[in-house]
Amino acid sequence: MNLKRFLSIAALSAPLSLVSLPAQADGLADMAAFLRDVKSAQSNFTQVVTSPKRAGETAARSKTSSGKFEFLRPNRFRFEYTKPFEQSIVADGETLWLFDVDLNQVTARKQQDVLGSTPAALIAAGTDIRSLAAVFDLKSAPASDGVEWVDARPKSKDGQLQSVRVGFKQGQLEALEILDSLGQRSVLTFSGWQGNAPLKAEQFQFVPPAGVDVIRP
Repeated sequence: MNLKRFLSIAALSAPLSLVSLPAQADGLADMAAFLRDVKSAQSNFTQVVTSPKRAGETAARSKTSSGKFEFLRPNRFRFEYTKPFEQSIVADGETLWLFDVDLNQVTARKQQDVLGSTPAALIAAGTDIRSLAAVFDLKSAPASDGVEWVDARPKSKDGQLQSVRVGFKQGQLEALEILDSLGQRSVLTFSGWQGNAPLKAEQFQFVPPAGVDVIRP
């Protein structure tokens, strides 16, 4: 899943009665605490994207990228991809900006039109379990290697997102596993996590560099 596909997926349940029982659902309890207590954060990340095998291929193809991630609730975040190519995605509270350095192109979309049911909503834009449960079917999954998991599936079946697994370890975001409708899997792991980092809204402002093409679909 490339950067643009990852963040532009617009289609992230137990019923609400299950969401209200965190004692029986460790993953959901960790997610609820994360949404409630972590108002901002910054972290490094590594992303591995694996595509389904094509006819004649003996193994699935994978690509690895890395960068930095930060967010400020309720509606600001930034992904800065530094390797192997430079790309930026910035949500400033009103507009979602995608800057592809190689293409010398910026795409700008209204946040309210594209973020409601994306993986970003689960970790950065969401504010509580109940609001997420209106958009996703949420349930705890078995823990593994000290990581508590939540399975999230979009209630809308019209988008490209099939499912997301969100992993928490000792109250911190550990991993995201994203599966799209074409069978492409994207796994993001986080390191150097700093919760409630001293971030300000103006740090998420984005100004297109001079000379780039700006597209507003």
